[in-house]
Amino acid sequence: METSGRHQAVKGELMASGECNCGAVAFEITCDLSGVFVCHCSICRRATGSNGIAVVVVDNDAFRWIRGEDQVATWKKPDADWQIWFCPTCGSPLPGKNDESRMFVPAGLLRDSGDSLRVIHHIWVDSRAGWDEIGDSGKRHREAFEG
Repeated sequence: METSGRHQAVKGELMASGECNCGAVAFEITCDLSGVFVCHCSICRRATGSNGIAVVVVDNDAFRWIRGEDQVATWKKPDADWQIWFCPTCGSPLPGKNDESRMFVPAGLLRDSGDSLRVIHHIWVDSRAGWDEIGDSGKRHREAFEG
């Protein structure tokens, strides 16, 4: 899943944190979060069992594992540029590589600091399920985010 997130880094200051359902894997983010990207592609739908996945994107240097990094499992879809990271104990989707310089973080994992976030982009909307109705003002992209 390729997205672009803008943020203002604040070195060393905790801006957000999160963990999986069982608490085995936890992380922190030391930058302002700009907003949520929702991917509606069929691959993300099948991976989550819902309408897709909502993520925030942060620079690698603003992300740190607190515990459980060695427990993170991953699966790469054959013949596709798509990969998921998840907790092998509880199955929660986990942060993963967005591109060489950024991580994506599933928005549902964020603790209190995620309450002020809003969806800013919907991607792969032409691939969304027929029952998936977008009801917010996030910008819609027929395919991948470019910008």
